[in-house]
Amino acid sequence: MARAATTTDAFNAVAEPRRRQILDLLMAGERPVGELVELLGLAQPQVSKHLRVLREVDLVRVRDEGRQRLYRVHAAPLQPLHAWLSRYEAAWNDRFDLLEDVLDDLITGDTTDDQRSTEGEA
Repeated sequence: MARAATTTDAFNAVAEPRRRQILDLLMAGERPVGELVELLGLAQPQVSKHLRVLREVDLVRVRDEGRQRLYRVHAAPLQPLHAWLSRYEAAWNDRFDLLEDVLDDLITGDTTDDQRSTEGEA
């Protein structure tokens, strides 16, 4: 099956790192495109292209204020992505818990070995 175009859903749209950067910047609040251009260090046409993709999948909303267009995050389309990823979160947490147990055992074992060598020298 062919991969969907980046403009068809939020999952494909956020697969591009620059678009994720734009969303991260917009999480702090509304910003005009000029500010995004400055913060990202990209040319204005590149930022506008990414904003167009994000608007098409409804991840970004825009409003006019005078001569400026202000962009803001609309996170609702990320819900299916969050739901899908949350299934993996449990697996990640389980693995981190196992790693913590191993590390605790190593630390406890090291302490016990240090105490034994100190007791043997006395």
